[in-house]
Amino acid sequence: MSLVDTHHAEVGVAPACSALDVSRATWYRRRARRSAHDDARSARKKPHPRRIGQHERQRVLEILCAEEFADCSPRAVHAVLLDRGQYLCSVRSMYRILAESNAVRERRAVRSHASHEIPRLCATGPDQVYTWDITKLPHAPGGWLSLYVVLDLYSRCAVTWLLARRESGVLASQLVRDAVLKRGIVPGALTLHADRGSPMTSKPMVQMLADLRIEGSHSRPRTSNDNPFSEAHFKTLKHCPTYPAGRGTFDQWHAWCREFFGWYNRVHRHEGIAFHTPQDVYLGRHRRKELLRQRTLDAAYAQHPERFVIGRPRAMRTPREVWINKPSNELLLIQPKAAGSLRDPACELAIS
Repeated sequence: MSLVDTHHAEVGVAPACSALDVSRATWYRRRARRSAHDDARSARKKPHPRRIGQHERQRVLEILCAEEFADCSPRAVHAVLLDRGQYLCSVRSMYRILAESNAVRERRAVRSHASHEIPRLCATGPDQVYTWDITKLPHAPGGWLSLYVVLDLYSRCAVTWLLARRESGVLASQLVRDAVLKRGIVPGALTLHADRGSPMTSKPMVQMLADLRIEGSHSRPRTSNDNPFSEAHFKTLKHCPTYPAGRGTFDQWHAWCREFFGWYNRVHRHEGIAFHTPQDVYLGRHRRKELLRQRTLDAAYAQHPERFVIGRPRAMRTPREVWINKPSNELLLIQPKAAGSLRDPACELAIS
């Protein structure tokens, strides 16, 4: 019946009923019954007793738009009328009546910020997406040092870092350039993600991205969650047990950073990658270790199955893909890029 309702105006009632094997008499009877029901509902429907009548609404609008109150807010108009012993309606009703006539808006010229697209990045292997940022380290006797860190999104590995006395787009672009060229990444295969700080959007950085055909990606303004992996890495760095207390000289901080990044890449067990080390995941050595973990658990299960009440244990696996702002609708996902490195997988990762 609903299909006849939808298409009878186009093809006619008789052809539609014939094609759908529906009785025309039944369809006409249902339509007449529905029409009578709608008429009865309309007759029973009455305006709400608290609704302001159309004549009163027009009078409120005329008073609010009068020359005397043209520059006053509805709250101010409401107060003035009360001082005069006059009540028209509530302040909220005044706003509602003005909105119906498109007669209310922000009175000041308020700057509107342009909308920015949500960055959505996916990595299914090393050297597909890099994310980087700069953090501050307290310098003795005063001031701050700038620590540049570039992370591989998939493995969480710190592919390169730099300690400098200032923030600079030139230093940042040279750091990324050296890391990309050193690893032989294919042009067009890498995406570099960062926030919108001045070194990240500087002319040297933009020029370097264009020269090496690296796709640039930026966080939305005032949205730190758009660069979560770099932020989490800096938390790991500053909560490290060996993190120095107080200020230090440049040489002291540089020596500590060299020790920290060696520990982070080669020793630190990262929860986000199934408690493997970042270097193992970057070089692909974690696959063999996952098989070893599973064989160990299988042997333990075979020896004492009664100890595993929920069945055969399974070793943690590294995620197949790592996202920044993963969309909820997976039908709209963009296929990630193929691995873009020409390096020998067996080589050791060099930390600058």
